Amino acid sequence: MMPIGPLMIEHRLIEKMIALMDKEITKMKKYAKANPLFIDIAVDFIRMYADRTHHGKEEDILFRDLEKKDLSPNHSKIMEELVEEHVMARNMVRKLVDAKNQYEKGNVRVLDEIIEIMVKLTEFYPKHIEKEDKHFFIPVMKYFTQEEQDAMLEEFWEFDKMLIHEKYKTVVENLQNKSE
Repeated sequence: MMPIGPLMIEHRLIEKMIALMDKEITKMKKYAKANPLFIDIAVDFIRMYADRTHHGKEEDILFRDLEKKDLSPNHSKIMEELVEEHVMARNMVRKLVDAKNQYEKGNVRVLDEIIEIMVKLTEFYPKHIEKEDKHFFIPVMKYFTQEEQDAMLEEFWEFDKMLIHEKYKTVVENLQNKSE
């Protein structure tokens, strides 16, 4: 399997969550009410799975290794755009959390902002995924030997193994900070 295989498989799960978010937007518009629990779950999914797990492998491994290669100007440009898009997605999620927190404190006027941010996320991810799947992942594999690809795939698996520990270490630290 090429290292892009797991990344493309991850895209399919991200697409499923985006579809659920789209359904939730419809509910919010219909009932003029946000579901903070759904937002928390969606945010956790985006932060932990889409960003830390998926974008983490891209940025910390694939892009790191691509920076050592003599990339075409087009591939360099796309890689820079992808990194910028990851930052943009993180900022959108941060704004969604802020708006959700305001909503939970009784500020129902932020409902439109919550919807707007969620719409932006549901529009962003399919385009971002298409750019990676159709215009970047497959072409950039030519820069790597089979041995390099195998090593990258192994590093992906090791990266994933550490995430559960990272996640729950953070959970415990956050709870400790709140109890002090």
